[in-house]
Amino acid sequence: MSQSATAALASDDDKNAIYKRITLRLIPFIFICYLFNYLDRVNVGFAKLQMLDALKFSETVYGLGAGIFFIGYVLCGVPSNLALTRFGPRRWIALMMIVWGTLSTCLLFVTTPTHFYTLRLFTGAAEAGFFPGVVLYLSQWFPTFRRGRIMALFMSAIPVSGLLGSPFSGWILNHFAAGQGGLAGWQWMFLLQGIPTVVLGALAYFLLSDSFANAKWLKPHERAVLEADQATDLANKPKTTSDSLAEVLVDAQDVQIGVCDKRDA
Repeated sequence: MSQSATAALASDDDKNAIYKRITLRLIPFIFICYLFNYLDRVNVGFAKLQMLDALKFSETVYGLGAGIFFIGYVLCGVPSNLALTRFGPRRWIALMMIVWGTLSTCLLFVTTPTHFYTLRLFTGAAEAGFFPGVVLYLSQWFPTFRRGRIMALFMSAIPVSGLLGSPFSGWILNHFAAGQGGLAGWQWMFLLQGIPTVVLGALAYFLLSDSFANAKWLKPHERAVLEADQATDLANKPKTTSDSLAEVLVDAQDVQIGVCDKRDA
């Protein structure tokens, strides 16, 4: 019997077992990556008091440095996703994590506002594609009706990062407050939270597969089931007619006009 015929005959229990295996393979690692992604994004807030006092930064300097992160984040989100599609999720996610982990770690060397602004800007640019890239990546593994639960598991890293990250950051700042190894507590925090991201990025290159089609840990009949589900999902996907931002805005205006006409009638 062909693989496509086997996929068509697969029971719901068989499919659930396959997707459970994929979930256990992908989600724990991606969860940890997102945990450090969120932690690297907010750790500058924990470092604020010690950092401002040590570097003699004003609240204005800190506020601009903290906010400039999101300029790079907003500007590079779409280009990063295009690069992910071009170069493959495994390579691009690994590269993003290694780069932003390195930049976040380099914050321990900051001495001037210019250094602070530059590193925060490029850290935001490096992190920009991670969340939308992972969402796109997971959509290639899970059909629509399974995706909601998977995304909930993935995004639960945000509250967990607050639950675990806040005490961890506080412990680092207090434990290294005396300046062990020639580094202040805030410098140790950037080091101990940035280096794991670099390590996770290197692991992502080896642990992730670009898609189920080239995942060596899947059996042929499992790939056939995933391919059949993706084909069904694509066939049931509603067709879209707006491909550009201008067309979306025009469509939105048409809807608003139609609503107003109905109210007037």
